[in-house]
Formats: sequence, C-alpha cells, structure tokens
Amino acid sequence: MSENYRFETSATAHTCQLSEVPQPVNIPIYASSTFGVGTVKHGADLSEGKADGYLYSRWNNPTVDAAAQTLNALEGGVGTLLFSSGMAAISTALLSLLKAGDHVVAPKIVYSGTLALLQTVLPRYGIEVTLVTGDSMESYQEAVKPSTKVIYGETPCNPTMAVLDLEAFAQLGMSLGEGVATMVDSTFGSPFNQAPLRHAAAAALYLKCQFDGLVVIRGFGNQCHADKVSVVNYPGLPSNPGHLIAKKQMRGFSGMVSFEVKGGLQEAVKFAESLKLVKLAVSLGGTDSLVEVVSCMTHPDKYVTPEMKAEAGVSDSLIRISVGLEHVEDLKQDIAQALDQMP
Repeated sequence: MSENYRFETSATAHTCQLSEVPQPVNIPIYASSTFGVGTVKHGADLSEGKADGYLYSRWNNPTVDAAAQTLNALEGGVGTLLFSSGMAAISTALLSLLKAGDHVVAPKIVYSGTLALLQTVLPRYGIEVTLVTGDSMESYQEAVKPSTKVIYGETPCNPTMAVLDLEAFAQLGMSLGEGVATMVDSTFGSPFNQAPLRHAAAAALYLKCQFDGLVVIRGFGNQCHADKVSVVNYPGLPSNPGHLIAKKQMRGFSGMVSFEVKGGLQEAVKFAESLKLVKLAVSLGGTDSLVEVVSCMTHPDKYVTPEMKAEAGVSDSLIRISVGLEHVEDLKQDIAQALDQMP
C-alpha cells in the first residue's frame, strides 16, 4: 500500500495477501458477498459460466460449495445445490421442471409450506396439481395424465410418518418415460438414513436436514401410558404399517415421531405446554428436542382443510416431536411427567 494514500484510504483499501495459505482442517466461512477478479475478461467469463471460480456469492461460494459437495457425496448424485430455505429448494426444483399446461402429482398431506405451494402458487402459473394418498402407488398411477411432468413424494411423511416405497415410486416414474421426473422430500429421512437417488429418484430434497441427534425412540409406545396415548406413528415400531418398507430402504428410522393423546386439542396443548426439557417450537433437526401441536402450529386450517386432515389421520390431538441430543432417559422422564399432567 502506497504511503501517499491518506489514512481513510489506507484503512479501507488495505488487504492482507497471504502468499501461502495452509490447508484448513475445517472449511472456513467465506462471508464475502463478492470476489475480486484479475481482469475484466476473467470477470466476464465467470459471469457467463465459461470459467470456474467465484464472482458473486449468490451464484456460488466456496463454503457453500464445500457443503454441497459433501451432501452430494452422501447422496451419490450428479450435482447438489444449496438454498437459503427448504421452500426455496422445493419451489425452484418444481418450477424448473414445470410450465403452464403441465401436471404434477403430489401427496395430500406433506409439509404445510409445500402444500401451500402446490395448492395456491403453482395453479397461478397454469400448472395443474392432483393431490393423492402419499403412500399409495395405486393413487399415484390413477392420477397420472399425458401432461404429467413430475410425481412428487415425501417420506417419512410430515407429520404422520407414513412411508413411501421408494423403489416402487422410482419404478413408476421410469415407466412413465424420460419426460416425467420423480422428486422426493427426504427431510425426515435425512441423508444418513435414506438416499432417494440410490433408488433412482431424479431429485432428492432436504429441508434443514442436519439431524444431529438420531435417538431411536424404542419402546415409546410402551413407555407412554395407554390411558393417555391412543396412537404412536414411528416407522421403527414393528406395528407401524410402513415398518417393513422403512426397514428395507432406511438405515435408521428418523429422529421424528408423532403420536395422538387421548382427548382433543385441549389435551394436546396441555401435554405440549407441560414439557420441561423438550422445547415448544416448530422445525426439526437441531440439537434440542422440539415439540409441536400439529393441527394448529404447522398444519392449520389455513393450509390444510379439516377434511384433508381427517382423511390423512391428522387429528387435533396429534403431537410431533423432533428428537435432539439429550439423553433418551431424560426425554422419556420428561414425556412421562407431561402425560401425568393430563386429566
């Protein structure tokens, strides 16, 4: 830096250039929104995608690329893109494959943000949507039309934990020809437990997929008082309708569980608000265990009609828990004491 520059200029313009940068064990976080280039031509080539490198972080970023490469290695895909939110990933994936006049088949009960996209946004673009029973291949087959371009699945399903047979789903997609893509939201499965691309899905989607705690809730149904809990939805239970399929296609059974308390919304609220260790919050996949009352926190009537919820088994008393890193015995004790608070 020239000594002729004044103080303000030196403070702003000075950049430390390291001649040798050691190989970091952990990938550093590149917080810069833009990257300098040596020549105008290099900048133009980067802008047009003719050269490898970095110009603007909205297009690509070294830290994001490193994470994408890791996820891609776990999935075995051709390539991976990361987005700032799950709905950005889902909407981009669908809109990149669909146009006015096209048709998509998707489950009736999925993540509520996805359902809102399917029911309200896509039709505005002239895209037809047919909603079907999410774990039934027959319902998918019956809904397919000549204009179908995407069949969309979610497994395990949010919030009922219903399991989609990925092998059968992929076979259906392949039978429809190259013009039809199969897409699977595997958020509840996570890349560790489930890899849709290995079952020939065209695209796998994950919303906040970093499951740090994969505590299998073995014996949960037995631990919960029979007089307080009516249904437990967890693919790891042998009694679950999707257990055999989940056992075939998953390494583990997810860190998510849902169950119904006996009674109604009032009883569900009482249980959720009585928990001391498990936090009352939506979302999933973090280090803390989270609980929600499904019917009014993530699947309210605004997004999912009472008729659709009833058909899919989403009752007012349905509770969903995302299991974190706490010790399983502490979680069981917390759940037990909350159940004891119920009438």
